Amino acid sequence: MHEENKTAANGCGKIRSGAQNGAALLALMEKTGYSMVQQNGQRKFGGPPPGWEGPPPPRGCEVFVGKIPRDMYEDELVPVFERAGKIYELRLMMEFSGKFIGVCVSLDNCRLFIGAIPKDKKKEEILNEMKKVTEGVVDVIVYPNATDKTKNRGFAFVEYESHRAAAMARRRLIPGTFQPWGHTIQVDWADPEKVVDEETMQRVKVLYVRNLMISTTEDKIKAEFNKFKPGVVERVKKLRDYAFVHFFHREDAVAAMSVMNGKCIDGASIEVTLAKPVNKESSWKQHFNGQISPSSENLLGFPNKEDGTQKSLAKPASLSVRLNGQHSPGSPEVERSTYPFFPGIKLTPISMYSLKLNHFSSAVMHLDYFCHKNSWAPPEYCLYSTTSQDGKVLLVYRVLISSIADDSQSYFMPEKLCTTVEDAKELAAQFTLLHL
Repeated sequence: MHEENKTAANGCGKIRSGAQNGAALLALMEKTGYSMVQQNGQRKFGGPPPGWEGPPPPRGCEVFVGKIPRDMYEDELVPVFERAGKIYELRLMMEFSGKFIGVCVSLDNCRLFIGAIPKDKKKEEILNEMKKVTEGVVDVIVYPNATDKTKNRGFAFVEYESHRAAAMARRRLIPGTFQPWGHTIQVDWADPEKVVDEETMQRVKVLYVRNLMISTTEDKIKAEFNKFKPGVVERVKKLRDYAFVHFFHREDAVAAMSVMNGKCIDGASIEVTLAKPVNKESSWKQHFNGQISPSSENLLGFPNKEDGTQKSLAKPASLSVRLNGQHSPGSPEVERSTYPFFPGIKLTPISMYSLKLNHFSSAVMHLDYFCHKNSWAPPEYCLYSTTSQDGKVLLVYRVLISSIADDSQSYFMPEKLCTTVEDAKELAAQFTLLHL
């Protein structure tokens, strides 16, 4: 926030000095009995409040509030938040801006993603190494390689006892400052697990099975899960080293999960959990934090928000100028650069799914990435053609998106035709993303 000796305007537009601000905060502490300390770039009010008995509130009780005006302090914020209930702790960060606040449930993420780990390291070795340099380590999650179960996949997830412990560990593990086993590791927040309400989970009758051998067939999986009670498995869908096992009845799925978790199939010890249904209604634009621009919607023929008219489709935002010979305003091309490859530069094998979204410049790659993140089957493209009045061959793709977990399917086909296969596929992918 600001230095305390600077003047500040309160929420009513009045200017108050640093001394007045300090007096207001002291009055708040005297009135509420809460303490206030400043540490690690934030000012903490309470935690615990006076008279609090028992453990701190569990995870899920914290909300994040953003875009708070810079001139607003605890003496004005606390009365607002107290309307919702008793405050356990309020942490005010050092920098704020904007006029309107936004409130959402705090993720309280306690898990870090650690990449570029030597593939010959076992869970115990990784756990011990993380405990040497960071505090609050609870567990390490390591997945076997899909083709060689004696090796890991080159990454792990480290679980910490609290979000604070994970945040401090993330700072400590900044690449270049810590090199376990002589390797420069990659560190980032792990994607938070999808939260599905209990009522929905009570209806799930599909099991998610991971750590399978690549060679294990769907028929073998079905036979193994039918052993404890013949005929209970409806069908199996397998992708690489994981699969979804569909049951006719939920009670059989729950019983199979208990029996089969940890069992060996073709020499691999499998992990079995209830599959989490994916809500397709959560839009792709929200999932990727609004990275698709309004101009992209107009290019795809969406109604104009101002006048209700429909823009004609010229090209998807990520396509080049080939389709109409000019760029659309507000749709800048993705910045691309090349760098010299000097002898001796060390390369690390990675999966494309470990990258960030901004590493992909095409809608086709975005759609593949999105399906993988949601544990859906890869998108299926079916090509169709027709002939224009002047004899040109025109092309369009229809895209099938299948959610394996809940056995649903959706088809998407743009209403525009292209003259090249590449443009038709890119258009179909972007059209699909905007409708998911």
